[in-house]
Amino acid sequence: MNAHIQVKHLLPAWEVFRSATDIAPIRDEAHYQRMTAMLEALLDEAAGQENHPAMELIDIVGDLIEDFEAEHHPLPEATGVQALKFLLDQHGLKQGDLAEIGSQGVVSEILSGKRELNIRQIRALSKRFGVAPATFV
Repeated sequence: MNAHIQVKHLLPAWEVFRSATDIAPIRDEAHYQRMTAMLEALLDEAAGQENHPAMELIDIVGDLIEDFEAEHHPLPEATGVQALKFLLDQHGLKQGDLAEIGSQGVVSEILSGKRELNIRQIRALSKRFGVAPATFV
């Protein structure tokens, strides 16, 4: 970015952009709904292409939505077992489908609270589901 950008030239461009897009820190639920609709439209436009020009805008709008959700729609705290049960359900998996963490019996003991996940199992689950290891701690 050019360090010599003149603010007096930038602000009018920003006002035109903001007026046309409504992209700004989210103020209320109505604005939140508009921004989530915009994010969906941008994602459709990019169609998964990592180099699409919309990807930087997707990041910005996604961050604004994430900030608003963290403050106004916080997720309830969940245990690692609750997270695992949720992920199993979301992915249509059964206990026997998690061979990377042990037999069906081991998985059953983990889900019932009789056994705790170890580091190796947490790493395997994190990799499989694409979530942070902290999800299961």
